[in-house]
Amino acid sequence: MHSTQHHVTPGRSDRVFNSVVRWLADRGVNLAGAQTLTIVGRKSGTPQSIPVNPIAFDGREYLVAVRGNTQWVRNARAAGTAHLRRGRNDRTVKLAEVDVADRGPIIRAYLERWGWEVGRFLPDGMTTDPSDEQLHTHAASIPVFAVGRATTG
Repeated sequence: MHSTQHHVTPGRSDRVFNSVVRWLADRGVNLAGAQTLTIVGRKSGTPQSIPVNPIAFDGREYLVAVRGNTQWVRNARAAGTAHLRRGRNDRTVKLAEVDVADRGPIIRAYLERWGWEVGRFLPDGMTTDPSDEQLHTHAASIPVFAVGRATTG
């Protein structure tokens, strides 16, 4: 069984790429579906922003963390809400972690769309065209969040 603590820290080139994608998304440029996720840091209390690629699957929207147990994942678990933004379209969303048993088809759909971009961040032994066995083996190490409408109150 693989650890659920899979985490690939962004290197310098990743941070530069992410800042460019975030800058473009913040200005409304649709770069392969990228949006900016802004979530309050669980320790710092300050907003943290990162580009993400939401995936539509079976009528719902999801965020998939192929890098594993990243800062935004830990912050999402703590906060439960965040902002997704592309240009002027800024929405407050609720983030609910998907059960490990239900992640496989969502991860597969995500990799079909963005495997070319994110394949190098996958856990060891997993490919961008994963078998059912690979999905079962690695699903616990790839967090997935359902994106929902935040309630106002």
